Amino acid sequence: MSDWTDGYVAEIDYTFGYYAELNPLRLAIPFLNVALAPPAVGTACELGFGQGVSVNIHAAASNVRWYGTDFNPAHAAFAQSLAEAAGSEAQLFDQPFAEFCARADLPDFDYIGLHGVLSWVSPENQRIVVDFIRRKLKIGGVLFLSYNCQPGFAAMVPLRHLLTEHAGMMAAPGRGIVARIDAALEFAETLLATNPGFALANPTLAERLKLIKAQNRNYLAHEYFNRDWRAILFADMVESLAPARLTYACSANYLDHIDALNLTADQHRFLTELPDPMFRQSVRDFIVNQQFRRDYWVKGTRRLSSLEQAEAIRRLTVLMPGSRSEVSFSLPSATGQRELSQSVYGPILDALCDRQSRTIGEIEQALSGAGVRLPTIYEAVVVLAGKGDLSLVQDAEIQAQARARTDKLNHRIFEKARSGAELTVLASPVTGGGIVTPRFLQLFLLARGNGHKTADELAKFVWDLLNAQSQRVLKEGKPLETPEENLAELATQAREFIDKRLPVLQTLQIA
Repeated sequence: MSDWTDGYVAEIDYTFGYYAELNPLRLAIPFLNVALAPPAVGTACELGFGQGVSVNIHAAASNVRWYGTDFNPAHAAFAQSLAEAAGSEAQLFDQPFAEFCARADLPDFDYIGLHGVLSWVSPENQRIVVDFIRRKLKIGGVLFLSYNCQPGFAAMVPLRHLLTEHAGMMAAPGRGIVARIDAALEFAETLLATNPGFALANPTLAERLKLIKAQNRNYLAHEYFNRDWRAILFADMVESLAPARLTYACSANYLDHIDALNLTADQHRFLTELPDPMFRQSVRDFIVNQQFRRDYWVKGTRRLSSLEQAEAIRRLTVLMPGSRSEVSFSLPSATGQRELSQSVYGPILDALCDRQSRTIGEIEQALSGAGVRLPTIYEAVVVLAGKGDLSLVQDAEIQAQARARTDKLNHRIFEKARSGAELTVLASPVTGGGIVTPRFLQLFLLARGNGHKTADELAKFVWDLLNAQSQRVLKEGKPLETPEENLAELATQAREFIDKRLPVLQTLQIA
């Protein structure tokens, strides 16, 4: 009998994660930072979409036609239910890569995304995916790829092997995956307590195991306990993607583009003296001890002149949905905390503090008297967007078209929030992506949709839902016991929601 899972964990569902880098709208900022022309994206595909949260948010919140597959029928069924609720017409399947990638009814794609997938699938599936990209990614199209990598993950490779071998060979017959994971982690802790030579040579291993042990077991099952798992060297990824005729474009992590946040002056100088850009990436990974890469690759680069780059940057539209007072001017870096320049960042934030979207060209005009030039403004935009203070904004026409879909998708998520907290992201037609919104804030939005307005009304609505399910509010990690305590805490949270979070969600057209 064949194993339909092909060695991938299927007895426990994946988490309901949202991965912002899969949003095609985001690629404009890093592409323009390295003087590459970002393509217009009309068709997109996500391979291995898990529960389908990202693909459904991006399909509902944009005018992009999305396709995708995940081999797990339970994941695909949930993803299809979200697509149906939103009316996005996203085409989502439960086919293995071999079947999906051979479909004759798929369009060519402007954008293909895989979050972590190539770290966890078999070599045969890796070849199938690369061939699919070769055949179906358009000239000028972009691949987003994230994956576990070395050298940051090098010490974990043998420990991960021991964990999976223990789970597969040492567990008692009939034990479920969670029990096998717990037993494997306990074994690893006991092993490290004996001070093995490998752990002494890799002193960060114990702390890594401690972090792993604290993580969600559904996540761990899919992250570490598949049959196939690898931490990939950047040079090996370059070689793997060569048959698809892809060129490395840039990091999808905005803050990776700011060398001063990641490298010392000596490290930066050392890297700039290396003439080969691909070798430079390998060396940079070694310097920063990279363990997870988020990258854009392109089939046929189109480089911009300095004039074209500046003109494209000026056309970008950005928004600061939050309050200026909440923006931190302190940022961690490779050399410790860095303070952002008040003379540069202050005027930019002042220009955006009214929660109205503006082009970078308009910001440049507003700052013309302050002597802040376009390259400096753009670096600040990259940093602020990387910190989550700014967002790129879609055209108003696309926002208007997407609003009905995002409203329906968000309402479906509100309904899920009535009983649980698995889905913590809502869709914004303004950004074309997801906005982290915890359960109680979703329930406050649901209450508002049912006509409740005051903090006390919102609190009572949420408390009635919780109490009917024998659920309680947690405060400082402990459940509140009496109805009065629960209502009081919910009212406090509702007032903060009305004062601080609701204006942000209204700006993003979520409320």
